[in-house]
Amino acid sequence: MYNRKKPLEEIPQENTKIWACETEGCNSWMRDNFSFERTPNCLVCNAPMVSSERMLPTLVNSTAVVSELKG
Repeated sequence: MYNRKKPLEEIPQENTKIWACETEGCNSWMRDNFSFERTPNCLVCNAPMVSSERMLPTLVNSTAVVSELKG
């Protein structure tokens, strides 16, 4: 039997700083470099978020780099 699917490539992951909702039962989170505030509120339940880390695929936010250069 022949399978035409290519094998999936390994996606590089790194330990990434995130903001996670502190409300029990709310699973909302966002990457730190994609947040617009220093300490954001949850977009789902509007509760405060806490800083944490998670292993996530590597992603570059090019708009954050541009705003840091302007700032």
